[in-house]
Amino acid sequence: MTLTPRTRKLSAYAAAVAVLLGVFLLYLRPDFLVTLAAQIWACF
Repeated sequence: MTLTPRTRKLSAYAAAVAVLLGVFLLYLRPDFLVTLAAQIWACF
């Protein structure tokens, strides 16, 4: 199956939107942010 340039571009945009939406949803969970901050702080 060959993808046209338009289909490839739309797929890339859809993937980018999905990733951004996932990151946004993670920021709505405070426990995730606290865990992430603790893990980053443990590196120093």
